[in-house]
Amino acid sequence: MVMTRAWRNGAAAERDFPVERVSDLVAEPDTFVWVDHTDPRPDELADVEEELGVHALAVEDALERGQRPKLDRYRESLFLVVYDVTGRTDTGELVSHEVKAFVTKRALITIHGADVDLSDVEHRLDASADIADHGVPWLMWALLDTVVDHASDVVEDLDQAVSALEDDLFEHGSSSERQIQRRSFVLRKQLGVLRRLVVPTRDSVTSVLHGDAELVVDGIRPYFRDVQDHLVTIADSVEQLRDAVGSVLDTNLGIASNHQNVVMKKVTGWAAIIAIPTAITGFFGQNVKFPGMSQWSGLFLSLGLIVATSLVLYRVFRSKDWL
Repeated sequence: MVMTRAWRNGAAAERDFPVERVSDLVAEPDTFVWVDHTDPRPDELADVEEELGVHALAVEDALERGQRPKLDRYRESLFLVVYDVTGRTDTGELVSHEVKAFVTKRALITIHGADVDLSDVEHRLDASADIADHGVPWLMWALLDTVVDHASDVVEDLDQAVSALEDDLFEHGSSSERQIQRRSFVLRKQLGVLRRLVVPTRDSVTSVLHGDAELVVDGIRPYFRDVQDHLVTIADSVEQLRDAVGSVLDTNLGIASNHQNVVMKKVTGWAAIIAIPTAITGFFGQNVKFPGMSQWSGLFLSLGLIVATSLVLYRVFRSKDWL
């Protein structure tokens, strides 16, 4: 499936035209195109390589899934790889979509799977039609800005999830501790996805701003700088949230350890109290003669000692907050 759009003199001109016309349109003055490929075949990308002069290595990378986020610069074109990361509202899981793009002076060719929806890019282009005279950099900015906005929404959701996790940290019960551990590991995994797939895009945008991409003129540069600022914020937020989740895990382990210590103190206190009656009954059970042996007075004496010493130990342990 292929979607095509063309602009001429900063205004929308054509759409849904055959791909074979791309080379003719880009040859016209003040005309640029956007070609969006969904799961293209190798022969379709070979046509792109032939008509637009895209480097063969970039075409090879475009056919392979799992590329790292990057911006490769060739003599006549750029090859961009970004990831559109969104959150599923039903399960709360993160979903990442790989999007690749060839960038030339007159054309942007995007490549992605069938599960990717770039309608937000089109809406952004229609909403910012007043800067369409910047050409292909405008298309490139719309793609990057859409991806970054989606990532920002995910970061906000994760921030709220971490805040809720911190609020639930001091709930009592072993089930609560297990839930906090499970939620913490899920959040760390999601933050790791953002760190691996979104944060590196900052380097690509920085490369554009520092002049590695000659296509970007000064008029569109502030828009790329805005995208870079959002990416810097995302990177900082991801690191802060990772630290926060790590602190939650450490605190949860500390709370569990303290709770275990309290239990051990109580068990030790009761064991000490029980040990006194055991010692007294053992003493009075010796096979030797002593005052009160085989008499009621000996029974009352031993019971009195058991009750008195147990109460004394109980009062002492209570005063020290062991029981």
